[in-house]
Amino acid sequence: QVQLVESGGGLVETGGSLTLSCVVSSSGFSSPPMAWYRQAPGKQRELVATITSRGYPGYTDSAKGRFTISRDDAKNTMYLQMSDLRPEDTAVYYCNIGQFRSGRYIYSDSWGQGTQVTVSS
Repeated sequence: QVQLVESGGGLVETGGSLTLSCVVSSSGFSSPPMAWYRQAPGKQRELVATITSRGYPGYTDSAKGRFTISRDDAKNTMYLQMSDLRPEDTAVYYCNIGQFRSGRYIYSDSWGQGTQVTVSS
């Protein structure tokens, strides 16, 4: 059974930075593809960034140039470094383990509890 635990959220001012972490607890962890999603109040959960088993990152337009996804498989941990934060980045951020099919990230039912990021204007 896979357990994902996110941390690192908080309240920051516009232009500030945060680094989120996602620790994976799983027997036989095999460096799977992973992703960060976020969900703002009243909105659907949306993809933010992905990372392949080999560490190649992918970003949505909202994250490009401001967010950096990375992983440390020795620590079973994935990170999301966020800079130049904006009020529209306010959301609960979730990590996910999934897979890629035809270059597209497919999420699984393995979600963490999320970590709240709030950016004040």
